Amino acid sequence: MTTPANYKPRHAEAHLREAMEYSPVTLVQGPRQCGKTTLAQAVCQPAGYDYISFDDEVMRRAVEADPTGFVNGLPERVILDEVQRVPRLFSAIKLAVDRNRQAGRFVLTGSVKVLQTKITDSLAGRMAIIRLHPLGQTELGGVSPGFLDALFSADFKMRQGEPAGAPLLSRIVAGGYPVALQHVDEQRRGAWYAHCIETLTQQDAPDLAAIRSPEILSRLLALAAAQTAQLLNVNKLASSFQLSRNAIQDYLALLSKMFLLEQTPAWHSNRLKRLVKTPKLHIGDTGVACALMNMNSPALAHDRHLLGHVLETFVFQELRRQASGDRQPHAFFHFREKDGAEVDIVIQRGTTVLAGVEVKAAATVNDADLRGLRKLKAATGERFAAGALLYNGDHCLSFGGGIYTVPLSALWESRYWRRHAGSGRSD
Repeated sequence: MTTPANYKPRHAEAHLREAMEYSPVTLVQGPRQCGKTTLAQAVCQPAGYDYISFDDEVMRRAVEADPTGFVNGLPERVILDEVQRVPRLFSAIKLAVDRNRQAGRFVLTGSVKVLQTKITDSLAGRMAIIRLHPLGQTELGGVSPGFLDALFSADFKMRQGEPAGAPLLSRIVAGGYPVALQHVDEQRRGAWYAHCIETLTQQDAPDLAAIRSPEILSRLLALAAAQTAQLLNVNKLASSFQLSRNAIQDYLALLSKMFLLEQTPAWHSNRLKRLVKTPKLHIGDTGVACALMNMNSPALAHDRHLLGHVLETFVFQELRRQASGDRQPHAFFHFREKDGAEVDIVIQRGTTVLAGVEVKAAATVNDADLRGLRKLKAATGERFAAGALLYNGDHCLSFGGGIYTVPLSALWESRYWRRHAGSGRSD
């Protein structure tokens, strides 16, 4: 078991190391191929952990035959990979932990939202959960993220930079899956994504749920990709299939459980009656989205309407990935009034403080573009920390009241923000 030479440190590393110091079981969960195994090996191998993968059919059969005996025969410290494939293992791990609660005994990885299934009921109070996303831009660049700290501190550097320009399209189409990023050629990278999607929807999904028509999953995922960063419209999705609304919702839930889709709830307040409460749909990675739609960089540049939606998902996922290394919890929402005023991304840090992020593919900004952020500030009052309009321009400017225009490249370039004392970072 060796760590790849091109391994890129992940923001979640610090959380994993910390969890191993106090919890007997730590679960690293995220989509297949996002780097969970590599992270676990990079952190645990120097500490002498053994490694077992349940992609191995022989290992799965051994667990099915005698889960307690299998766990009793494990090394003192071990990585157990893809544990969702052996649900009988969890009760046996519980028995072993109840006999010996030594911290750091088991590091598990899973490609399904295990907490949404019954198999972790027995490990309540015994397991720490680490969420791993595909690679973010700051991880790819080896930069310690600071955008969220600058946003919640309302403290961006007022300066002129450079527009993200054409390289931004390449970042969007490339996505964040480590193996895909090894392919420099967009066509080969797209082929890898297509094969990965086929494996997930045709082979992995039927192992998780009773699916009569697995091919529907890949078609539904492609339709969802075309509607990313838009309000969820189940009826519109269902109209392409001879299936009921409830059946489509079940398929969407399965894709969410596999980390391929995400529904972002609307931020709302009991004081405000004119808010839209429909969730917004985001695909889990823009590389997957572009592969599903057969979009390369030139095609995406040509379709400005689609670019706006995919860019919003790109920003949303980048912020989610940066937040994964923060000590404070972050919850993500969207904001929309019935009169059309909206903010693409609303982030709650901790329990009360809110910030807004609006995303524009254009290189210019007018006052109307700031309307949603101002509405959000008025709606949230003292809870409002700041708002940023991310755009494909070159000026980081303050428009007063904690509202800024910020180049999109500020997401991964440190020249636009400072490190802050009291930051929520853990890395």
